[in-house]
Amino acid sequence: MVAPRLGAPPMRLAQAPRRTSHSLPDAMVCCPLIHPTADAMTQGQYPLLDNPFWHALSGDHARHSAGGAQARRYARGFSPIVAFADPGQPDFAALAPHCDLGEQLYCDSWSGAAPPGWRVDAETTMFRMVWDGPAPADDAAPDAVALGPQHAAQALELATLTRPGPFGIRTIELGEYFGYFDGGRLVAMAGERLSAAGLREVSGICTHPDFQGRGHARALAQKLIRRQALRGETSFLHVMRANEMAHHLYLRMGFRDYRESVVRVISRTA
Repeated sequence: MVAPRLGAPPMRLAQAPRRTSHSLPDAMVCCPLIHPTADAMTQGQYPLLDNPFWHALSGDHARHSAGGAQARRYARGFSPIVAFADPGQPDFAALAPHCDLGEQLYCDSWSGAAPPGWRVDAETTMFRMVWDGPAPADDAAPDAVALGPQHAAQALELATLTRPGPFGIRTIELGEYFGYFDGGRLVAMAGERLSAAGLREVSGICTHPDFQGRGHARALAQKLIRRQALRGETSFLHVMRANEMAHHLYLRMGFRDYRESVVRVISRTA
């Protein structure tokens, strides 16, 4: 699975009471935490988006998860993500039996001090964006190939190279994935990850460096947005604050910022 790159020490943030010597992954370049104004965000309109990882893991994706009523994670092989019923008071004791020592896991919306037996390896913030435009009238990627289990290894290889976010060998089982190939090599893809009561995440958007600038990622994302709209679903996605180019692209496409939240990589130490 795609894991954080280790090495240089991360920057300390205002809400980060503890740090380690681990560096941030490529998709999590650290930056100061900014508290947006009420006019800039639209929190509250979609309550499930206040804690979408939990609502996915305890709802539509419960069959792909491990855990209980207070803490859950995607099962091994899927994206290494955990979530808590109450991020303000996370139950790490309930999560611990489902995590290996040293296993690095992504956690959203929790910013407290790490409890004994746990470590914060990396921290930044990300924008959660919700679709606010009309459904695309046409399929922007009619020639894209639907990805299946036979493409899982190539999808993981591309995600490992481009680092769009947490990704595992089974992540493409969480929803529809489409890609472009050059010969037999997968060079661009996008798909679906979180699912929560009519909300559907567009995720895993990435292009091989040798094939960037051709509009593949945007076309694949628009294809998914259209398919979700036709199913009556609301599209949303996540983008790291430091990835300004992608953030501005999604705004131009028709997404708007819903909220900015802390995202961490954590690991169990005892």
